[in-house]
Amino acid sequence: MDADSAEDAEVSLDKIRQQLAAALEELKALPKNAHPLQRVELQVKIAGTLVDLQRGSEAFDVAREAFEACIAHEYWEDAVKACNAMFLADQPDSLAALGQGVWLSVTFPIDPELSVIMLNHIVDETPDDSDGAAVAAVTARYVVDMRSEGKQHDDLAFYVNNLLATVARRHSKVESQQQFDYWFNKLELNEPGKFLPRLRNVVDVLVQEDWWLDRDAIWAKLPDQ
Repeated sequence: MDADSAEDAEVSLDKIRQQLAAALEELKALPKNAHPLQRVELQVKIAGTLVDLQRGSEAFDVAREAFEACIAHEYWEDAVKACNAMFLADQPDSLAALGQGVWLSVTFPIDPELSVIMLNHIVDETPDDSDGAAVAAVTARYVVDMRSEGKQHDDLAFYVNNLLATVARRHSKVESQQQFDYWFNKLELNEPGKFLPRLRNVVDVLVQEDWWLDRDAIWAKLPDQ
């Protein structure tokens, strides 16, 4: 069975290599006047395949170039996808990429599933006894409630509620609903006006001073600011 598994893994790698080669050819063939989004989408795809091939440094560089183009053209959702690829590339600046991706994914009404993915990365990266994981998980639930409906809402809500329960269990050994309610209120996770500013603090810790975008300029363009 080990031999079969190794053979399956090699077949899978060959498929990824073929996908990478095809995407690189498609990128190379893009005309100079191609829409910028076409190039960005291909670069993000290429970065993802490079991550799968464990070529993290190359993946990060490709995704970073895509990110810069996304910020210039205000392609916010694709910018978050680029940040996700940079985080998964596991490079020295990957945590900074995660922080910026989370900031964008909460600031803009992008696909809630992508926002949940980014916030889940914070849960995974945060020590068990830190409040940061709880803040990220409850923000994920808030985003799901605000941006999704129907089956997508039901599926995502089920996931983020389980995520919150997992965080509560590892943070404070919460097992019962009564314990969860106490924990939830104690950490003030029932008030967006309190947990969203705390998320900004978590993001600032991830990014430090290495911001690749102008938050103030972006914020100034948002409606009702």
